[in-house]
Amino acid sequence: MTWHFTEDPAAFRAAAGALLSAEPARNTGVLTLVDTAGRLGWWTEPDGRVTGVLVVAAPGEPTFGTVAPEAARALASLPGPFGDAGVTVLRGETAAVEAFAEATGRPWTATFRMRLFRLGTLTPPDPAPAGRARVATAADVPLAAAWAREFVRDIGEEPGEDYSGPVTERVSGGRLLLWEGADGRPVSMACFSPVAEGQSRVHFVYTPPAARGRGYAAGVTTAASRAARDAGAVQVLLFTDLANPTSNALYQRLGYRPVTDHLTAGFTGR
Repeated sequence: MTWHFTEDPAAFRAAAGALLSAEPARNTGVLTLVDTAGRLGWWTEPDGRVTGVLVVAAPGEPTFGTVAPEAARALASLPGPFGDAGVTVLRGETAAVEAFAEATGRPWTATFRMRLFRLGTLTPPDPAPAGRARVATAADVPLAAAWAREFVRDIGEEPGEDYSGPVTERVSGGRLLLWEGADGRPVSMACFSPVAEGQSRVHFVYTPPAARGRGYAAGVTTAASRAARDAGAVQVLLFTDLANPTSNALYQRLGYRPVTDHLTAGFTGR
């Protein structure tokens, strides 16, 4: 049983493609990052089957896909797969992240707990909120970039300086939707990721505080979920903050069902 690493997405797909196709929901983070990651890894069983994958999108910040606790513990014992500084932030399914963290013997903190949901039967809100959904245009980029920054702040992370680039990429692909209130002004947004291995993930669901409590997030999430399916997604996914019971209840009303829990862990010391 062995970990293998590469910087070549084509080599990674050749080795791990069967697993990615078989488990697209549990590997959604890997599928989203595979083409931009600095390093990719896969775990092989004695018979050669690949049963675990990871990506390293930023130095010292791996993201697990389907990684069993045994593979996570083996990874923790390897000398320097993540550079001289080692792992600083790890994201993945809770059991695997905890197994890795405990095996390192390093101090660590659970910084964010999430739940992955998969859409079953889409159930739009009834009654529908006032207004309508529309696809964002280039003129909406400044507003959406400001909202993206606030979204990141709301989930407890330190926002970057400018989200215009990521927002423009989503707008250019027709993957950022806005909900307009009855007066035609945008009041909520949601995005969906490019379809990969039949899955797409709804994300950046944000409503500014002054517009909350009126169903706009439900409306725009429904629209983004429907658009992801129209784009070819067989599985539509999203993550929720386990500390936010409102969003967890909302997405379940819309037809999303739990898949697995995820953990973000921050490491200190060596």
